[in-house]
Amino acid sequence: MEKPSQSSEDAASAATDRIKDSAQQIWLAGLGAFAKMQQEGSKAFEALVKDGVGVQKRTQQAAEETLAQAQARMTGFASEFSNRAAGGWGKLENIFEDRVARALEKLGMPSALEVAALQARVEALEAELRRQGGAAKPARAAPRKTATRKSADTASKPSQRHKSAGG
Repeated sequence: MEKPSQSSEDAASAATDRIKDSAQQIWLAGLGAFAKMQQEGSKAFEALVKDGVGVQKRTQQAAEETLAQAQARMTGFASEFSNRAAGGWGKLENIFEDRVARALEKLGMPSALEVAALQARVEALEAELRRQGGAAKPARAAPRKTATRKSADTASKPSQRHKSAGG
């Protein structure tokens, strides 16, 4: 076997040195890129955080506005519902009062206006008697019964007037 020549060894050594130098440069370029990315990465991260804070504030503001609008609408609905319910109860109350008044009228009970008119007439007659000299003392006033008691007394006792009237 023949020994390789000196020049071929030098050429191989020079190629190996170039490869080593090239690999060293590639390695150093990678380290430089890594260092640069660390610096740029922290800046990019900070920029992303700042952008995220801005987006969060805008989102919260939009959500608060939407919530305020929803609350206003619900308040309006509740108010409208309350008004409708109160109107319905008022109508129901009027119907009930009318029916009770008609039932009491059928039972022969005087209305509140009729009782008030009778009281006024009695007071006027008493005043007239006193003015004429008071010779005749006014009769002692009988204890007054309220309309509720009269209607309860009447409801518990059958009416003779209605039985004889064919009822």
